[in-house]
Formats: sequence, C-alpha cells, structure tokens
Amino acid sequence: MKRQRILVTGGAGFLGSHLCARLLEEGNEVVCVDNYFTGSKSNILNLLDNPLFEIIRHDVTFPLYVEVDSIYNLACPASPVHYQHDPVQTTKTSVHGAINMLGLAKRINARILQASTSEIYGDPQIHPQSEDYCGHVNPIGVRACYDEGKRCAETLFFDYHRQHDLIIKVARIFNTYGPNMVPHDGRVVSNFIVQALRNQNITVYGDGSQTRSFCYVDDLVDGLIKLMNSDDDFIGPVNLGNPSEFSILDLAQKVIHLCGSKSRIEYKPLPMDDPKQRCPDISLAMNHLKWKPTVSLEDGLTKTVAYFQNIAL
Repeated sequence: MKRQRILVTGGAGFLGSHLCARLLEEGNEVVCVDNYFTGSKSNILNLLDNPLFEIIRHDVTFPLYVEVDSIYNLACPASPVHYQHDPVQTTKTSVHGAINMLGLAKRINARILQASTSEIYGDPQIHPQSEDYCGHVNPIGVRACYDEGKRCAETLFFDYHRQHDLIIKVARIFNTYGPNMVPHDGRVVSNFIVQALRNQNITVYGDGSQTRSFCYVDDLVDGLIKLMNSDDDFIGPVNLGNPSEFSILDLAQKVIHLCGSKSRIEYKPLPMDDPKQRCPDISLAMNHLKWKPTVSLEDGLTKTVAYFQNIAL
C-alpha cells in the first residue's frame, strides 16, 4: 500500500497516542496535533525518534494549514472533569474544531474521520443503543457542552458530506480504557485503579447497578483504522465499543481483586444526567467492517493496572 501522510488531532492524548503509534507501525507518516490541555508529551515520547513522526502544538479552534491524505479528528477533552472545567471551550473545540478540520479536508481533498461519542445518546431510553437511535440528551445540563458539542460536530460532518461531497467517517466511541489514561481524569476505570492502588475507598456513585461496556484501547484503534479505510460510501455513524455489559459495582470488585487492594466501596449520590445504561449495538461494525473487540475486560484491566503501577500517582 502507498504510504499515507495522516493528521491526528488530539494525537498526544490517551486514544490519539495509541492511534499514532499504530499508524506509524503500518508505515505511514503521522502529523500529531495537540494543545496539551489533556494530552501529554509523555504519551508520545517513544515516537519522537521515528523520522515519520511530526508534532505540531496547535489548538483546533484555530485554522490549521497542512498537506495530508487523511485526518483523524480526535481533539476534545473526553472526561467530565476536563470537559466541565471550561464548558464553553469544550463546545468550541467540538464545533469550531470540526469546522476547521472539515475546511482543511475540503481544501486538500482528504478523507476525514470524526471521533464522536456514545454520549450523543445521553441517558438512553432504548438498550442497547443502535446508530438509528437519536438519543435522550439534556441540552442545558452540566454534560451538555460535550454531548451537544459532539452532536453538532456530527451535523457538520454530514452537511459537509452532502453539500461538498466530502468523504467522511463518523465513529461513536463507547467507554475505552488502557495505558496512557490520565490518572485523575474522572473516568471510572482510571478512578478505580488509582484508588485501589492507594488502598483508598473506591467511590461508586448511586448503588453501582448502572452499567457500562468497556473496550480496550487496542481494539478501539483497530476499529477506527478499519472505518477510515472502508469504502467511500460507508460513512457511518458507526458504534465502536464492547457489547459486553458490566455494572459499575462489578468493575469496582474486579479492580480491587486485580490490584490486591484493601480498598472498600464507598457509595455517593449519582451525578446529574449520569446515564443508567450504556451499551453499544455493534451489528453495523461487525457486518461492514468485520470488526469486534477481542480483549476481555480482565486481560485489558490487567494491562492497565500494570501501566498505572509504573507511573507516579
């Protein structure tokens, strides 16, 4: 295959750093763009000696001018702690970032993938969630800056496709975990592991019966690349996540066991607009991309715990 020159926005983040590494392994040139709000140079240190890897410090809310063959638009804080820190900037990142990256793709005739999110389904009223479900989102809640920002970004992507014949791909990403997660980003997997390694109480909101599906990062990256390389007329949106469902209480108990921790579970009130169920229907990805997750929760957690044990918490 011809070597591609690929732009990854948010490339120094948790998911972006793994994607950059995989694209380089496949022999591509990779341009990593990040403003380091939630991304970290430590995530990409192992890539710096690769002559095919380039870093640009840049905020996607401003235009960017580069020449590439394809664009993965991952730039946006994805955990409640970070996206609620500056909600106006979060909305700008999703909306202005989408406009700027779509404008770039249109100018240079590049295909572009949007890293959307399962959050566009809100607190779902159907289960599991399929791509034709329009969601149940509070547009004025504390999570709306992220939920509605991502929903608007999807609108922009599909309008650019219809109006300008741009080749787009839209992936709706469900809970993903693995090495390079930020220790204190408020996500349930990283929270539980950090608390367990410190032998602190594990904080479970509500009664712990709410469910999530957890996809290991290597599986998710496989899905993104398969989607980007799929036929031009298959644009999505496509759910990417693990259809195996676990309660938050199940996850807490698994983490305590894997960490050999003395932690106990502490229950606190459920946050506003926190979804009670979140699980993808991945039939579309299985049929069109021949993709499904292969890493079990226990194996993925074992690798993730090992990563957190080797960094300063």
